[in-house]
Amino acid sequence: MKKSISLHQLGVLSGLAAGAWLGMAEAPTKLVTVGFSPFLVSLGMVAGVFVARWTVPMALKGTSYIWADLREKPHLIAWAILAGMLWAVANTLTVFAIRNVGLSIAFPLWNTNSLVGLFWGWLLFRELRGAGASQRAKVLGGAAAIVVGACILALATAHGSPSGTSGAASLGIAAALGAGVLWGTMYIPYRKAYISGMNPLSFVTIFTFGELGTVFALAVTFDGGFNNVMALLVKARPALFWLFLGGFCWVLGDLFQQYAAKYVGIGRGIPLSNTNQLWGLAWGALVFGEFAGHDTGTQLLVVAGSLIMIAGAVAISMAEAPELEQQSWRAAMMRECDRYQLDASRVAQTLEGKDPLAEERPARRWWEFVIVAVAIAFFLWLAAVSQSQPIAMNIPWMAVLIVASLALLIGCGIVLGKRTGFS
Repeated sequence: MKKSISLHQLGVLSGLAAGAWLGMAEAPTKLVTVGFSPFLVSLGMVAGVFVARWTVPMALKGTSYIWADLREKPHLIAWAILAGMLWAVANTLTVFAIRNVGLSIAFPLWNTNSLVGLFWGWLLFRELRGAGASQRAKVLGGAAAIVVGACILALATAHGSPSGTSGAASLGIAAALGAGVLWGTMYIPYRKAYISGMNPLSFVTIFTFGELGTVFALAVTFDGGFNNVMALLVKARPALFWLFLGGFCWVLGDLFQQYAAKYVGIGRGIPLSNTNQLWGLAWGALVFGEFAGHDTGTQLLVVAGSLIMIAGAVAISMAEAPELEQQSWRAAMMRECDRYQLDASRVAQTLEGKDPLAEERPARRWWEFVIVAVAIAFFLWLAAVSQSQPIAMNIPWMAVLIVASLALLIGCGIVLGKRTGFS
């Protein structure tokens, strides 16, 4: 009988699938380049995220399952909301970064969140404790490569920027790096949730309240108040479908990212999902033609920096946790169980890819199908009133990237469902 896929392999596959869908999700933020406010773009995306974060978990597990999971770990509700708030601010910063330096350059810069996540994973969750010299070399060497790649990309931005735009480029770099710090810190609640036994689908359901509330507050504060934001949303209605679609893609990528963080840790899971920089580079360069105005030297710097960062992420992902490090992970799990009076045996089962809560067969509810139908109808309505936007795109390359992303979605989804039942 063929041996089932290991949890490490599952985490790696989830991280790669996350990279594809997180990369695709950023494509609609190009609308900021045609005059939409960064806060409006972020709000439109997060509205789509809010709808998707309710419907996808509900379709896969059901509301009874999610509420039962939350009742077992109520202390994690506040952590999920905090994570959503951090995500919202970081996502808004990425829109500014894309506006000022472009998608293909901003992407790798904010993916320095690998370094931040690596530090928090080591400090708070005992990742790399007990790892051998080889594993440490892969992880730390990969982290160093990510820093070097980011520096090369920053140099490329400064070298390739047209005269008179250096200030805007500097602000774009700062926004991208700031997003990296916030996103790296956001993984603290992620990891805390999963070593406490919470299902990623339950976590993201609560997560979305923090992100939607924060983005709406930012838009109202910086875009002229509530009435003005509502007026801008009405004016932008022909483009809202694309932002909602971007938010939906982000949810799919983030769910895979959550499973990667659960099964291989944030120190390894974040770099894996940061292969989205390769997808972002592809969308920016191949679909939107962002390299068209740069000379050959600048293009080579951007490609070299991206490849170095990807090599660093690959090195980190290959550092499978040995038994001694896994013992350290279990010690971190026991700390959470002792602190919050959790059932250690049930938590341990969830970290092994099992789902004791699902075995209790929580009932499905009729309103779940109504909510999913309403969400689909809303997307269809937005699609019906949408209009094409004045952004030049290469349609054949876009089709290639979409097909490749769908292949990863279907393949990883099947494996994840069979191996863990989306636990």
